[in-house]
Amino acid sequence: MKATAKKSSRRVAPASSRKPTPGKSIALVLIDDNRLLREGLITMIHAQPGFKVLAASADADEALVKVREANPDVVLIDFGLEDHDSLSITATVHAEVPGAKVIVMGLLRAQEEVAQYVRAGASGFVMKDASFEQFLRTIRDVAAGERILPTQLTDSLFTQIARNVASKPKARVMEAVRLTTRERQVIDLLGEGLSNKEIASRLHIAVHTVKSHVHNVLEKLALHSRLEVAAFSHASGGSSAIGK
Repeated sequence: MKATAKKSSRRVAPASSRKPTPGKSIALVLIDDNRLLREGLITMIHAQPGFKVLAASADADEALVKVREANPDVVLIDFGLEDHDSLSITATVHAEVPGAKVIVMGLLRAQEEVAQYVRAGASGFVMKDASFEQFLRTIRDVAAGERILPTQLTDSLFTQIARNVASKPKARVMEAVRLTTRERQVIDLLGEGLSNKEIASRLHIAVHTVKSHVHNVLEKLALHSRLEVAAFSHASGGSSAIGK
């Protein structure tokens, strides 16, 4: 990562798992097999208030043991691990330690694998050319419950979802889905990157009602995450094109 001009990230939706206690340091585990980068990040993170590095290792198996034992707030995983499968590690953390949110580091523009990482449970992504300020902000936001997708990766994800849609019989995908008016509204607001609370405020309904609508939408569209709902909506031409 290097110092660059500030770029915005797309705030997608809050994650459902636990959040750090206010005033408590964000506990981190770092998995990166580039020793120079790993040690550099540790040094810079230690110089910042509000963070605590529990472990940093090139050995994914060793790091996973620490993750299971310590249940950190955030696990940072390098996308380009040479001796380990970063996608598999992401899925393992998400499945076995759901309270630990995963951030995948070092992605390039138009990274084709981003959708796979979203499905595996990644909560945030850091670009290869991100500044340290952007890196820290992503950690804070993800630890607070947000899901962060850099704008550079948005088109890549939407393209992949569009390909998945195109690979299925379109009539079956579109005609089999029967959405209520409220569910369509929720889909469109998810596409804007709004949280449950923000959607509830916009539609003047309770947050738990929004959660129910989101659950129904995921089931009806056979998707795995709110981010995929937004991508599906964009790829399909908006909620009005679904089920028509």
